[in-house]
Amino acid sequence: MYNVVDLFAGAGGLSLGFQQTHRYCIKAAFEHNPAMQETYRRNHPNTVVYGDVRCADYAVLQEELGPIDVVIGGPPCQGFSNANRQKNTAVSQNNALVKEYIRAVLEIRPKAFVMENVSMLKSDVHRFFLSQQDLPLLESAALKVQDSYIRLLDSEYMFAGAAELIQNPAAVQLLLWPKEDYQLLNVIYKAAKSSTKLSAALKKHKKNLLKTVSRYAEMGGGRIEAAGRQAFISLREYYEGRLTEDELRDRIAPAVMYQRMLQQAAEIAANNLVVDEYSLKDGLRVKIRSFSVYDYLKERLDNSLGALGYKIEARVLSAADYGAPQKRMRFVIMGLRKDIPDEVQFPLPQYDPSSYRTVRDAISDLEETAPVFDVLDDAGRPISAASQTGGLNNELRDSDLLRNHIITRTRKTSMDRFKALKQGENFHALDQSLMINTYTDPSRTQNTIYLRLDYDQPCGTVVNVRKSMWVHPVLDRALSIREAARLQTFPDSFVFTGTKDQQYQQVGNAVPPIMARAVAECLAEQLDKIDGAHS
Repeated sequence: MYNVVDLFAGAGGLSLGFQQTHRYCIKAAFEHNPAMQETYRRNHPNTVVYGDVRCADYAVLQEELGPIDVVIGGPPCQGFSNANRQKNTAVSQNNALVKEYIRAVLEIRPKAFVMENVSMLKSDVHRFFLSQQDLPLLESAALKVQDSYIRLLDSEYMFAGAAELIQNPAAVQLLLWPKEDYQLLNVIYKAAKSSTKLSAALKKHKKNLLKTVSRYAEMGGGRIEAAGRQAFISLREYYEGRLTEDELRDRIAPAVMYQRMLQQAAEIAANNLVVDEYSLKDGLRVKIRSFSVYDYLKERLDNSLGALGYKIEARVLSAADYGAPQKRMRFVIMGLRKDIPDEVQFPLPQYDPSSYRTVRDAISDLEETAPVFDVLDDAGRPISAASQTGGLNNELRDSDLLRNHIITRTRKTSMDRFKALKQGENFHALDQSLMINTYTDPSRTQNTIYLRLDYDQPCGTVVNVRKSMWVHPVLDRALSIREAARLQTFPDSFVFTGTKDQQYQQVGNAVPPIMARAVAECLAEQLDKIDGAHS
């Protein structure tokens, strides 16, 4: 048996796949999210579960639990480009978690490691900005560095002294609002793209907004303070009926833009990023060198360690190739210590497109089992024993009670959409009359929204199917948590805990155990080649 530690373990899909081979013992798991911790503990009762991986002391861990042979895990990595666009931050803090994974490998020195992530991890989207700590790595020719830019402020909001301000961390901190104040105003700013959503947001947050007004309405100071004062006074005027919604958005925009600029400047300083240039062309931008996450990992765990490092290979794997009824693409990096007499190998596909398992293979046997709507009612539904005919649903049906067969209640608007959709169709197939009053720009809605699954095809990547409103192939209802778990190849004996939202999210975040098992089996064969290592 090989001892394993699972980092960023989530609900435990990767651990389960390794465990199913009967070749590994999952000694420890790290997961920061309390709801996922609860699910992990329930389904892996013999594993010690820790919280924040940033607090891990791996020397102490191995003293207490014994030597670790394999490190596995999927650190979240949202490349800075995505983070900058979607979350208004300069540096995705998730990238620091990739570095925590690397720290674990360097300190534990396992025989092997397996890291899985999104299939885009080698792309230009997923990059690290150059920090002061990374400067020694520039001597390596293997680390390909390129110029990247962070736009801090658009030209229409520029003012004299902006470039000097963002280079003064102390001044930036003085001007930053408390996080909750910014989030409150930002909710209104983002909702303003839709009149319906703006009205709802202003009504919902009225009490807190008016409480906040007093802190900013009398604020003195320069341009940034004046923008904050204007924003909150305008909110008061709106509630007093002296300002329209259209006027309000224009009045609060400068304050939001300045706070975003300050947040990004603070992150640049906190992360010790090396800024090569402050540009005033077309607004305010900073130039910072960057490099790919994968190149960084290779440099730290292979090139810079020489003979003491790891042989590293990476490949994009499709879960469908290994028996999952979904075309989930994951980027898998595997490393073998260089003293192991073998090259890194990946499992060969076990299915080809003509024989892929389908949605029907996974969930059709649950059609006659009525789901429940509330977690409190999830005591488990009796389910008949698996037949002897084989098939995926028989593999996964390993419990007399069906848990997590929970769905959301369907409102009339959603039900009308459900009934209008044929298998394989999504939101874009709906009549125009069924698209209104939901999304700001229906034409830009993702193809995964309101997707009625096709029984005779593998599905796409299982995400949080509640948020995406996935529809059962033949029943006019949402897909249940258990059905989503089946599509991920979790057996029925694996029970998810927490709120309904938390359970849906845990399933969507997970690694399909069947794919993890294929990787684990292949790795065990390689580890067996070490002198003295036998199954």
